[in-house]
Amino acid sequence: MTKELNSSNFQSEVLDSDMPVLIDFWAPWCAPCRMITPVVEKLAEELQGKIVVGKVNVDQERNLAMQYNIMSIPNLLIIKNGKVVENIVGFRPKNDLQRLLEKHIS
Repeated sequence: MTKELNSSNFQSEVLDSDMPVLIDFWAPWCAPCRMITPVVEKLAEELQGKIVVGKVNVDQERNLAMQYNIMSIPNLLIIKNGKVVENIVGFRPKNDLQRLLEKHIS
């Protein structure tokens, strides 16, 4: 299950997380974002208990998007121990994303 992330819960859900966090920066009007949503949701389901998966709507959370230099969407970040360890721009197949995530699961 994916979590809606925003300025008020970002610290507790992402930066203070004991697990790696996959964040999907997206917007409702973005067609590639809609394409990657089922992939992200499937990963959240399959890797439950190993990673946290969240979504940030860039139209509603412009400050978070600016803080992480999100210029294009979809943009996926993997954050571990409060630091960005992967930055993925654009659509990627599930296998590619899963391989990247598994590198950071300890």
